[in-house]
Order: sequence, then structure tokens, then C-alpha cells
Amino acid sequence: MKNGFTTAILHSDLEAPIEHFSVHKPMHAAVAFGYPDSRELAKVFKGEAAGYAYGRQGNPTTAALESKVSKMEDGIATACFATGMAAIASTFVALLRAGDHVVSSSFLFGNTNSLFGTFNTWGAEISFVDPTDVDNVARAIRPNTRMVFVETIANPRTQIADLTRIGELCVEHNLIYVVDNTMTSPYLYRPKKDQASLVINSLTKYIGGHGNALGGAVTDTGLYDWTKYSNIYDNYKNARPAMWGIQQIRKKGLRDVGATLAAEPAHRIATGAETLALRIEKSSGNALALARFLAGHPKVTKVYYPGLDDHPQHKLAGELFKCYGALMSIELADGIDCFDFLNRLELVISSSHLGDNRTLAIPIAQTIYWEMGAARRAEMGIAESLIRLSIGIEDTDDLLGDFRQALEKS
Repeated sequence: MKNGFTTAILHSDLEAPIEHFSVHKPMHAAVAFGYPDSRELAKVFKGEAAGYAYGRQGNPTTAALESKVSKMEDGIATACFATGMAAIASTFVALLRAGDHVVSSSFLFGNTNSLFGTFNTWGAEISFVDPTDVDNVARAIRPNTRMVFVETIANPRTQIADLTRIGELCVEHNLIYVVDNTMTSPYLYRPKKDQASLVINSLTKYIGGHGNALGGAVTDTGLYDWTKYSNIYDNYKNARPAMWGIQQIRKKGLRDVGATLAAEPAHRIATGAETLALRIEKSSGNALALARFLAGHPKVTKVYYPGLDDHPQHKLAGELFKCYGALMSIELADGIDCFDFLNRLELVISSSHLGDNRTLAIPIAQTIYWEMGAARRAEMGIAESLIRLSIGIEDTDDLLGDFRQALEKS
């Protein structure tokens, strides 16, 4: 009776008794957890018994959210973090050592690109390739390659990685396959079906959905054999082998780095997650309607959206994803100032966020990609007039009307 995506999320808290017959796990703000038997406390610290030792390493509210995310991604365990960036950074800190090599998508979100540049200076080398063709990934693999990292849909140009064939390549070479599923969400796509070892989600975006809480998650799909990964520390092998990877991420990432997801945002995200499927269906439908409208407008020279027939990976997107998502970017005709255009929009909000219920827009080159410089932006195909749109759940006619009036005035 709980096989459906939304049904499983809605009722996951009720799989164990909740005090006072609440239908939600309550918010536990405690940092310290006391045990009447000190031996039990020691067992919890050693991982020999279930429980909570210290708030930095998690609490019951976060654990309830982790259970929800694991169900969404069909994983065996999830670790939650304060942000999506913290989830990525902690995974790398936990699993890589100096001299290790990673193959990564070159179409990375700006902050992830910056983070990977830092890891390059620390001795874990990262090579950037175009992941839309698996052959580019294959050519970059070395004897010391440990991991492949890709995003499902690139932000902002919407390139789509060759997810299925990269997964097959990682299995062949025994590589950890890390897929950032933020832009699709587990409702549109489950990376596990394409052999992903670990799945990253910025919970701040579509899973939370309401722009009121930061959070991130790493989910172990259960597909990777951690007994074949030499970077697992001996003192984290006290659990069954399938849990070695996520346990090390919790210990060397969550505990040592300290990017803990607090109880209040965890509770907000868990509540927001209940309507993920409903929101994604509406926002994706809005995005497809808007993309078709903008693609036919003379004042828009380019629309980057996987749902359009001229998108380079349109066919692939149709095979991989339930629908085409709510992220797109546009380039305006010469002579139209992107700032003036954005200021003419009355419904759409100028904001750096995405994955919200509201439609948001931002000029890319002048904001989130400004730091990388003009040369690097040119390499990535980021035009000076590029505008990223994160489409919300507004009434479709209202959304189209707002873009229509703004373009007419431009």
C-alpha cells in the first residue's frame, strides 16, 4: 500500500510509533543525549548500538529526514548536511586522499567548480571533461582514478551527462560513481538505476521547495562494494560492509567537518518533501510551456531547455527523466539589456536561488559565474546576456503573460 513515491514519503514517519500520536516526527532541538547506563553511551559512540551521541553527528529530526531521502532515492542510508555544498565537500574529504584522481563534469555549478579547484591544490587531482559523451570520461581515467562526479542536468546551460553509459564504465573500472541529482530531484530521476554509488541532493532546492531552509544529503545506493575500496579506515569497518562508505562519510565528513543540519531546517525540509511530486509536475509543465513560447519569440535568440526538440540531449532526456525539469536559460537578442529585461518582469523574482515554488531569474555572467572570469565563462559557453530561469508553480497563463509583456517593452 506504500509503493507510490508520494505515499511512501507522506507515511514514512508513521512506520515507528511517535509520541502523542503526532503524524510528523517532532522537532528535537537537543544537542546532548543522556543515557541512564553509561555503558550504553559507550556502545553508541563505538557504533555498537543505535542512538545519538552528540548533536553535531545528528538528531532524531534529521534521522527522520534521512529516512525520507533514502526512500526517495531507493538507497540503503543517507547522511544529511547543512547545505548541498557541505554534502559534496564532506564526501570528498571522507573518501579521497592525496594522490587520488577524480574525473568530473566540466559543466559544474559555479561553487562546486570552485570547491574542486581547492581540492586540486590539496593533492587530490580533478580532471574536467565533457560528460555528454562517455568516451570523454573513459579517456580521462587513470590508474589512480577513484571517482567520477557528474550532475544530471548542468546549471545553467542544461547539458545532460551520458548517465547510463558512465555508470556502466564506472562498474567496469570499480570507480565510485557520484551523481548530483539536485536539478532533477529523485522524483524525475533515480541515479541508482544507472549504477550510481552515491547520490548528492541539495535539499535546499526541489526537495525542500519553499526557499526557507538550507540542507544537503548524500545517499548510498548500496550498489558499490566498499570492500574493494582501499581508502576505508579500519576503525570504520565495524559495520556490515555495505555501510562502510556512508559511515566514513558520517565520521570523517559530518562529524569532523561539522557541517551539521540542525533540527529546525531538517523539519522544514521533511515537510516540504511531502509535496515534491506535485510541485515538480506543475513546475516542469510550466517550464515546457514557457520554453516553447520563448523559443518562438524574435527577441530571444536561444533557449536552453531539454524539453525542446533542438536541445542536443533532448532524446536522452526523454529516456532518462520522467519529464524535463524546471530549469532553463535564455539568451536575449542583441541590444536588449538583460538587467532592463529582468526589471520589467512583474511576477518573476530576481534571485540567486532555484528550485523554489516561485519563478526566479538571475543574470549568470554578472553574478554566480562572475568570479571565474570572462575566459573561463567563454570556455563554458556562458554568454554575457545569459539569464537562468527557475520555473515555479504559478498559473501558466500568468507566467506566460509576464514574459510576454516584458519582451514587448524590451
